Amino acid sequence: MPNSITQAQPPLKFIPPTYNPIVRQVASFALPLWMQWRLNLREIAVDQPETLLKLYEQFQAGQTRFMLAFRHPSTTDPYCMYYLLSRYLPSVARQQGIELKSPIHAHFIYDRGIPLWAGKHIGWFFSRLGSTPIRRGKLDTVGLRSARNLFTDGQFPLAAAPEGATNGHSEIVSSVEPGIVQLGFWCAEDLVKAGRSEKVLIVPIGIQYQYISTPWTALEKLLSELEQDAGLSPNVPEADLAWIQSHTALTDRYHAQIYRRLIQLAEHLLTLMEDFYRKFYRQTFSAVQQEQAANPEAVQADAVGALPTNHHIAQRLQSLMNAALRVAETYFDIQSKGDFNERCRRLEQAGWDRIYREDLKQIEALSPVARGLADRIAEEANLRLWHMRLVESFVSVTGQYVIEKPTVERFSETLLLLWDMVARLKGTHSFSRPRLGAQRVQMTIGDPLSVSDRWQSYKENRRQAVANLTQDIQQSLEKMIRM
Repeated sequence: MPNSITQAQPPLKFIPPTYNPIVRQVASFALPLWMQWRLNLREIAVDQPETLLKLYEQFQAGQTRFMLAFRHPSTTDPYCMYYLLSRYLPSVARQQGIELKSPIHAHFIYDRGIPLWAGKHIGWFFSRLGSTPIRRGKLDTVGLRSARNLFTDGQFPLAAAPEGATNGHSEIVSSVEPGIVQLGFWCAEDLVKAGRSEKVLIVPIGIQYQYISTPWTALEKLLSELEQDAGLSPNVPEADLAWIQSHTALTDRYHAQIYRRLIQLAEHLLTLMEDFYRKFYRQTFSAVQQEQAANPEAVQADAVGALPTNHHIAQRLQSLMNAALRVAETYFDIQSKGDFNERCRRLEQAGWDRIYREDLKQIEALSPVARGLADRIAEEANLRLWHMRLVESFVSVTGQYVIEKPTVERFSETLLLLWDMVARLKGTHSFSRPRLGAQRVQMTIGDPLSVSDRWQSYKENRRQAVANLTQDIQQSLEKMIRM
């Protein structure tokens, strides 16, 4: 969402999927160049593409309806999925002599908020690709009905990210949301009612990124820029390096030094933000203080080196995110319940309710005074959402991600999350997120999970059947991560 919303807006309209084969064809033609030039993605490898080819054969023969449930560590993922369908699978099909009707495509489910910050043209483009939007923070009956209809009767299979949002970690799967499973059972229900025999499946797809050559120089350059933005002069004492090298897998002096600087930057930013929320929003951080009192040895160890688990930093981050969300929740009069993801989505919807006014169908007909008051509410709501935006990039940060496996990929992912934070604090857009080096992507097609085989269980206990299948998707995506 842009930072400069100062006026109330008309209600958010549903963007209906309006598939246009010409738009799809142009996008397919331009995609390889875009991925190399803009995304710096140079290689794509796919494990078990035959599984997906067989499913498309069955789909086109009227034997199955299925959903592609893909991992979502990065905003690059939809491009990889589109390349998989429009380029990779047709090539494999030709090589294996498999005849499939063109095009191999999918109806993607996307967040309705994307066109708000990326531009209205993105909504137009997604619509012409046959994609359908969903509002994540409310019961979006119109969006759900569209997705349900596409799952049951769409020209192509459905595709969605079951984690709901990006988490910035190739090797951590966020909690899978139950929405896509519910859509699967609704599809099975609709088929039964219509007397149709297609089998309903959900296909987990793993996505994982690696650098083709390790970009340590670019990573250190970005780290230096962030240190400068934060007003931090890096200082890594010899005792710290010795401690890191003797207590962790970072035996290389250069990597140990970068790691300590990364920790220093994180600690510095945490201190700045804690002071900010304590001074101006009267937030307390008693949970961190209690942790320090209960575990003084850990705090002391952090002071002279780096704990293998970085438990202290993780605890401070959790407390800081909780404080930031409380500030926004207090303004919107929302209870602090659920995990961080749930709280972020609830806040987002509360902000949208004040910006995109359902109760003001004819905003242009308001008196100047009434319009001024509506604008003031919209501007304040947008400002309060800033606290939530600060949090949503860090919901999957564990504090252990780098040190438990200190690869350049994990270093980079963590540093880029800090870059997101600094960009937001500076009031700049995150569209120009740095690309540290050329990457390859590893995609893995998982074994299809049958919704139809669980139909009887769903009729007996809907909540439990949804929970069980959601957990199976979670485990399948986690098993596909290459450590």
